[in-house]
Amino acid sequence: MAVTSKDVKKTEGLTWRRYKDGETEENYRRSQEKIFQASWSHKCPEYVLSTAPCQGSCPAGEDIRGYLNIVRGIEKPTGGQSWQEYAFRRLTTANPFPAVMGRVCPAPCESGCNRNMVEENVGINSVEHFLGNWALDNNIGFEKPASETGKKVAIIGGGPAGLAAAYQLRRLGHGATIFDDHAELGGMMRYGIPGFRTPREVLDGEIKRIIDMGVDTRLNCRIGTDVPMEQIEKEYDAILIALGAQGGRSLPVDGADAPNCVTAMSFLRAFNEGRLQHVGNKVVVIGGGDTSIDVATVARRLGKITNASTTDLPEMVLAGHAAHDVASIAARQGVDVVLISRATIDKMAANKHEVEQAKSEGIEIIGGVTPVAVIRGADGRATALRVAEFEMVGNETRIKEGTEYDITGDLIVSAIGQAVDFTGLEDFNNNKGLIRADKNYRFPNKPNVFVAGDVIRPHLLTTAIGHARICVDGIDAFLRGDELDRRPKVDVSHWDMVRKWVESGHEYKEHHGPDWGSADWKDTLHNYEDRSQRYVIPSTEMFLGHFLKTPRNQRGVTVLDKDSALGNFEDRLHALDDKQAVAEAKRCMSCGLCFECDNCVVYCPMTAVFKVKKKDNPTTGRYVDTDYTKCIGCHICADVCPTSYIVMGMGE
Repeated sequence: MAVTSKDVKKTEGLTWRRYKDGETEENYRRSQEKIFQASWSHKCPEYVLSTAPCQGSCPAGEDIRGYLNIVRGIEKPTGGQSWQEYAFRRLTTANPFPAVMGRVCPAPCESGCNRNMVEENVGINSVEHFLGNWALDNNIGFEKPASETGKKVAIIGGGPAGLAAAYQLRRLGHGATIFDDHAELGGMMRYGIPGFRTPREVLDGEIKRIIDMGVDTRLNCRIGTDVPMEQIEKEYDAILIALGAQGGRSLPVDGADAPNCVTAMSFLRAFNEGRLQHVGNKVVVIGGGDTSIDVATVARRLGKITNASTTDLPEMVLAGHAAHDVASIAARQGVDVVLISRATIDKMAANKHEVEQAKSEGIEIIGGVTPVAVIRGADGRATALRVAEFEMVGNETRIKEGTEYDITGDLIVSAIGQAVDFTGLEDFNNNKGLIRADKNYRFPNKPNVFVAGDVIRPHLLTTAIGHARICVDGIDAFLRGDELDRRPKVDVSHWDMVRKWVESGHEYKEHHGPDWGSADWKDTLHNYEDRSQRYVIPSTEMFLGHFLKTPRNQRGVTVLDKDSALGNFEDRLHALDDKQAVAEAKRCMSCGLCFECDNCVVYCPMTAVFKVKKKDNPTTGRYVDTDYTKCIGCHICADVCPTSYIVMGMGE
């Protein structure tokens, strides 16, 4: 930055190096003496690893900064891998479903991205989507364990939590058997999310990778009814309950027991199983989350047919009494869809781009109203949903008098929550429709039983995957006879400096002691502190002025209108290509970790900060070092470090 005469006057003879003009070398030495004590500096740089907020916001706990740095070329692959494979394997350390989650995850990581303080967030989800697709296209599988432990774990439930747990268990060499009462694995990914959001070939490919690791499966088998729980406890060393919450919640209003007033889960399951092929003239959906959007967009695509018989009514299909004949719906017509939300449209929980997509397809969204009653006709079927404006008084919903009105509909779908089916496993119900678990996701008073996924608290698919990662840590400790560790404050997958050091061909010996800035052992990481398990770096501690505004590399999206949505069940999101993925990854600010910008080297007035020489085998996170015989503690290096990887205060 240029310094003007006005600026100079303000400094009263002080330069940007923070010492007065005209000082002698002797003055300079005295300044050093104040900073240095014995052989170490009290106020000199140390290199501190913190967790990036994207990782701290990721329910699955992905090492997002890590794989973005690989994609952008900062961290180099090892073992002859391509950067795509290397990044994929780093990503899947925490999440084995990048191609699925890259499509459907609402990306809370992007909301947490520090780049939002500069301009728009990094497109993390789109890079994940790219890596997931690339791995499938190139038949990249997961490695089988090098050795087997001989321990066996039963997993009850084959949804995202159960499958992710099986993956993590096999990585550790433990046997894993998945029990599921469906004909196919996938849980909510298959039966709850429509195929135009999770293409079945993508889902099947990512599941196959896990099964190929040596996972056993028993499908159409329900623990508690088909197989007693007592038998499972005898045959397996540990048990993971990952039932999922694939039941729906009915509307808590009068008239909601009408046959054509159904739950979102039954609606989506019937559609995903191919039984539901059309709906009535008008569908009313109650919700506001992603599930309600899925129901509304499915209804729009299904449309209606003329002259439907009694057996063709949607509620007959949803109840399992019939299935629609595909051949009979050649003359598919559009259907009106209305989505009702208690939240205002701008505060709906659903992914914002999904809301906008729904609007473009002609789905009417009404926010800020609550259901009051289901209006029924003489035949007992629902004819309308009565809604009204309301206000909250404490936890009580109070209807505003005179605001009630009716919205007609042939099918009313409740998407207000999920429920767990405890049939055969009633003893695990905490009387609130869920299962209690401790911070290691272990069931109370049963040291061999663990819990993961929506049975703890219905949330995102990525949350269930994160549960599985943590849960398997506890299962592994239990199987080894160890006490379960206290979980870290920031409980995600962290970039590991020591792993990278060893991976790059270095030896490593753990060393403890006051050797800051003075030790010269080649097998010790000096002047480095890992705070990642307890600290997330905020934007306020970074030098944001370093980052220029750079346009985001957007994924292509097929935008449909009311007419073109009818009968369109194709994948709407188009993956980035290689160049776009690299360009988007370069927008990452690598918060809390060096990305080799050279600012500290360029601006150090004493040339104390230097690049690690090639003969000393530099690696990611150890690109620069400090000569503490030259450092005067001016902290310019820390000021100009964009990522706050350099922190002053060594020895404190």
